[in-house]
Amino acid sequence: MRITQQFSPGRPTLSFEFFPPKDEIGFWDLYRTVESLKPLHPTYVSVTYGSGGSDRRQTLDLVTRIKSDIGIESMAHLTCMGATRAELGTVVDDLKRHGIENVLALRGDRPADQVPATPEADEFRYASELVAFIRARSDMCIAAACYPEGHPEAGSLTADLEHLLRKVDAGVDFLITQLFFDNRHFYRFRERALRAGIKVPIVAGIMPILSVKQIRRFTEMCGASIPPDLLNRIESVEDDAEAVRHLGMYHATQQCLQLIEQEAAGIHFYTLNRSTATRAIYQHIKAMVRPGGPAASPPVAQASGDMVKRGDAVPSPERIS
Repeated sequence: MRITQQFSPGRPTLSFEFFPPKDEIGFWDLYRTVESLKPLHPTYVSVTYGSGGSDRRQTLDLVTRIKSDIGIESMAHLTCMGATRAELGTVVDDLKRHGIENVLALRGDRPADQVPATPEADEFRYASELVAFIRARSDMCIAAACYPEGHPEAGSLTADLEHLLRKVDAGVDFLITQLFFDNRHFYRFRERALRAGIKVPIVAGIMPILSVKQIRRFTEMCGASIPPDLLNRIESVEDDAEAVRHLGMYHATQQCLQLIEQEAAGIHFYTLNRSTATRAIYQHIKAMVRPGGPAASPPVAQASGDMVKRGDAVPSPERIS
């Protein structure tokens, strides 16, 4: 099933992202984790692709098993940096042969210690070139990344949007955003994209804050900002792992509810292979979405660390003020 068949006004897609473990034990642990999500009926699950294609076989194995054995629609990530046309053609053909209809086309990054084996390995410089390559070779549903706060390497928001437009014009069917913690970035980006003529669905990428150290590292890598009031609340309980987790889950839950109210095409959870928090958030927002459209969510409360209640799967807005 092509993921684009699932986009419908008032019915946001809900999905999870995982990365391939490095060993067989981790592989089967992750398989069971994904299998446990089936009763939640996610729209799809995506599996990442290592730098330079280092996890190619694991990605193919996982997306194939998720779709054929577990029965959840799957999407494979595919990166082009450091790959030749022949190598990427083989991957695309393998995905099609195994019944995979959806792919997330990314530039990716070359590992620091990797030197291109041939001049052809530097053939692809941008994700737009990969999108065009896949589109010319297949009728797969192609997703691509976008950046509400701008790509870290873009000189400006305008330049970033120009790159995105080229990518969409090359054959993108829908977009998934980089993580963000302030929904206003998403709304502004969506408006800019629409004004630029980008009309494909835009799915919001959400990652709950589960540790201060982790989120600092991620925001430095991807250029996402944390609202000062949220950062202050998180840092005030930095030494209390459970309080940080609850605050992070609460904020992500409120983000999702507001995004659904504002008609985001979907929510894509970056799980870092830790599905407990995102599963709880998913269940909470599913309960708030009426068949046929989103339910009104409670107003966002300003949570403070000393008011986080222990033992709740997701701290409820009624209990945190």
